[in-house]
Amino acid sequence: MTYRAFRLSGSAAVRTLLLAAILPLAPTLLADTYQTGQHVEPAYEGWHPNADGTFSFMFGYMNENWMEQPDADIGEDNFFSPGEADRGQPTHFLPRRNRFNFEVTVPSDWGDRELVWTLIVNGVERKAYATLKDDYLVDNMVIASETGSLGPGTSSPESRSNVPPVVTVLGDNIRYARVGESIRLVAHVADDGLPERRRESTNTSQQLRGRMMRPPSRLTVGKVNGLFLSWNVYRGAGKVTFDPPLPKPWEDTRASANSPWGPLWLPPPIPEDGNYEVTATFDEPGTYILWTRADDGGLFHDGYITVNVEE
Repeated sequence: MTYRAFRLSGSAAVRTLLLAAILPLAPTLLADTYQTGQHVEPAYEGWHPNADGTFSFMFGYMNENWMEQPDADIGEDNFFSPGEADRGQPTHFLPRRNRFNFEVTVPSDWGDRELVWTLIVNGVERKAYATLKDDYLVDNMVIASETGSLGPGTSSPESRSNVPPVVTVLGDNIRYARVGESIRLVAHVADDGLPERRRESTNTSQQLRGRMMRPPSRLTVGKVNGLFLSWNVYRGAGKVTFDPPLPKPWEDTRASANSPWGPLWLPPPIPEDGNYEVTATFDEPGTYILWTRADDGGLFHDGYITVNVEE
């Protein structure tokens, strides 16, 4: 047998070394990746004080599935304690990690008590425990860092000056629709232009391929800064189709994902009048709460409407 000597280029050598390191781990990595059938882990993200003396607990979740979007109605499978079971939490859960998904306001005399969110999804019970301990105090810099807009422990004059965008859903807060018929949704977004967009659409195909092959450069989640709007189901078990498709508000890190956490994602164009228009089509009757989020990369603002859908 004849052996031919060869020398790898720098980039080829790096890819070869990466493959050599990753391939032995592939079975383990795949074993921890699921499409359906897994539970949802509720997450306490932290708290912040309000101007009136009350406090807001901030919650999110980790849906262990990449595809399944399970539902858990308010009640024995989805409740808060002590006190009212319904604190405005979602009953429909998007895939993977969803940070700072909603807030629960507690009175100024809350003290050292715990507020517990319990979820049972696919037969698995999980709890998140919220307290006013100092270690959980959250500000805008923490939000930007935790969501990946900033590197860990970093900030800048731009990031410190940033304020959240403001989203306003135009029209009635309660709508009516029929199965299979589209309704029009218009949301106005006002923003200060910060943080500045970090990526434009002038990338060449070679640059995009290089970015796709580049190994991760940071240990924490990374996010592309740029203003976008998303619409999703917050409560309601039927499928809702939004047209045109909008960026995902959850951390989909795949290269081809329409998500700010995807390595090839480009911020969409911003309408000149600030009005984003979409249609929503429902495949089942019921009462739905639709959730829209305006996100500038670092900070966000949410809006909600209720849609009653009949046959």
